[in-house]
Amino acid sequence: MTVNSESDVITRVTLGEREIILLGTAHVSSESVKDVERIIREETPGRVCVELDEARYKSYVEGQSWDNLNLGDVLRQGKGFLLLSNLALSSFQKRMGAQTGSKPGEEMRHAVEVARENHIPFTLADRDITTTLRRAWSKSGFWQKMKLIAALLSSFFSREKLSEEEIEKLKKKSALQDMLDEMADYLPSVKKVLIDERDQYLAASLFNCGEDKILGVIGAGHAPGILRWLEALEAGEASSDVSAINHVPPPGRFNKILPWIIPALVLILFAVGFLRTGWDQSLRMLVVWILANGTLSALGALLALAHPLTVVLSFLAAPITSMNPTVGVGMFSGLLEYHLRKPKVKDFESMSDDIMSLKGFYKNRLTHVLVVFFLSSLGSSIGTFVAVPYLAAIIS
Repeated sequence: MTVNSESDVITRVTLGEREIILLGTAHVSSESVKDVERIIREETPGRVCVELDEARYKSYVEGQSWDNLNLGDVLRQGKGFLLLSNLALSSFQKRMGAQTGSKPGEEMRHAVEVARENHIPFTLADRDITTTLRRAWSKSGFWQKMKLIAALLSSFFSREKLSEEEIEKLKKKSALQDMLDEMADYLPSVKKVLIDERDQYLAASLFNCGEDKILGVIGAGHAPGILRWLEALEAGEASSDVSAINHVPPPGRFNKILPWIIPALVLILFAVGFLRTGWDQSLRMLVVWILANGTLSALGALLALAHPLTVVLSFLAAPITSMNPTVGVGMFSGLLEYHLRKPKVKDFESMSDDIMSLKGFYKNRLTHVLVVFFLSSLGSSIGTFVAVPYLAAIIS
């Protein structure tokens, strides 16, 4: 395998008699849109592979439609955090795109359009976005999940603006490597799924294309990893079968047990308190548990500007749901808020625009339910960690 980097954005890879051209882009760069059209017309590849999956391509072409979203089912199936994460990522990209006048992923959509105009076959080469997000969540430990949630929250409050020049710098390998190294230190499990695994998946998609000349339109951050995987594939040191990273693995035995550790610890503390002091201390411990969980969950619902009945339900349900990892208070508070303040047609129609700001998340009835779900759940989680030391202190 020979590699020739012609510029910061174009790398030519020769695999025997085959040639793969990697075009690195910035997903909200208007220059990247121009680069895509120019390179396709100049190179006339046998196939264009784009860093898109079916779901994202459909949303780019047809527009994101939320008409068929059943938020009640999302909450019942325990997918509230997944949807919220997806919306947060969309929000961040939309705000960046608004600064440069280029829609997120515009260069990928344009690559498909130009390929079609020139009768060039194209491949949607990326892994399904839902699989990627679910793998990132499932492979993150508790503290990694908390850091991921903190990062998502910070994206709502951030009003940092990037110039067109700064966004173009994101296509340079040195700047990108610094960013990826920072992510690896802060969220290693997320970086592995979002970047490393997708490098492997994209490289396999390119390698499996049978044409002699292939153009890969990819986010510039994936180029170094794809090159490493292409070299390994060419040398026979890696397999092009990516089925192992194309599904959400079931939780291991330890991960199945882990959510039950805190409820078990709390029950042990109650049992020890009862055996040592009888009902007096046990009732005191019960009050501490109810107040810590219920109050902080209700406070979260208040911060989310939830309906008063939702706030009351959060207070009553949190101490109970905290003892059962299979359900969370957010499911109950979110569902009640959903039924008390039913989303209207305009909420579905304006959702794509509303997610661009924190104010929009609160204003839109669909996303407001997710805010209630998230903050009441967060309050209950904090309440659990606050309560356990107090319970231990009571019986010591």
